[in-house]
Amino acid sequence: MTVTFDHRVPTPTEHRAIAASVGWSDHFDDDSIAASLDGSSFGVVALVDGEAVGMGRVVGDGVHYFYLQDVIVHPDHAEEGLGSQIVGLLLDRIATIAPSEAFVGLFSSPEAVDLYREFRFTTTDMTGMHRFVTPA
Repeated sequence: MTVTFDHRVPTPTEHRAIAASVGWSDHFDDDSIAASLDGSSFGVVALVDGEAVGMGRVVGDGVHYFYLQDVIVHPDHAEEGLGSQIVGLLLDRIATIAPSEAFVGLFSSPEAVDLYREFRFTTTDMTGMHRFVTPA
């Protein structure tokens, strides 16, 4: 088994396949995922023997505010440390881009909380909030 990491955003096909592998097909709109991926600052794709099995991307202003998005690893490879390597590579890239201390945020699934704590992500007195906006 050969593991490599491509420093790029996943293709829409890769994104759909990896998201579907963890049951997240309904989390994304197929008609707009290509445009969403194009809006990413950068990403990482984990490949096992040339097949995309993990991904992560960063969105934000590219200067001071960065958000980890869509960090997902296929369940067949979930215990191989790929998620940690993806997050580490994304954080390393942020550290080379940001001109001063940067804010890095994310929303975590319950299963991934320990992964992010490994990288010193924590909850604070800030309140994470979100909402969905329906197109007009």
